[in-house]
Amino acid sequence: MSKYNRQKIYEYAEIWAYSRNPVYYNFDNVGGDCTNFVSQCIYAGCRQMNYNKQNGWYYINANNKSPSWTGVEFLYNFLISNRGVGPKGEDTTIDKLEIGDVIQLSFDGIRFSHGLVVVQNGKSVEETLIAAHTFDTFRRKVSSYGYEKYRCVHLV
Repeated sequence: MSKYNRQKIYEYAEIWAYSRNPVYYNFDNVGGDCTNFVSQCIYAGCRQMNYNKQNGWYYINANNKSPSWTGVEFLYNFLISNRGVGPKGEDTTIDKLEIGDVIQLSFDGIRFSHGLVVVQNGKSVEETLIAAHTFDTFRRKVSSYGYEKYRCVHLV
């Protein structure tokens, strides 16, 4: 896989943070659109899907997509464990994040349920800015969310 184009991820997030790309189904009314949006942003920067039916990461249409395309936990598990084609990630700390990396939030301290894409790398939750869907936003501080805990994934 070639290097991530983090500028393309940023540009995609900027264009689509407050609207929906008609190429993709809007999952707002069926569990939320946050991870769908994060996946779209990642795809804009890597242009490569993993079509493995068991544990891949892909979107063909609303009825033919991998769980990792739209599910918070599934995306995390795919990125961390992927050894095939498509994006790969590693756990990191917030001070090591770059544009296009992923932050996932847990509001109950147990289950991660919201995904964000980094659009400005900071060294803390006060300085790091994100884009997201479901609660549409662009250049919002991570610290403005009322979460119990977060985790960070660096695209490698």
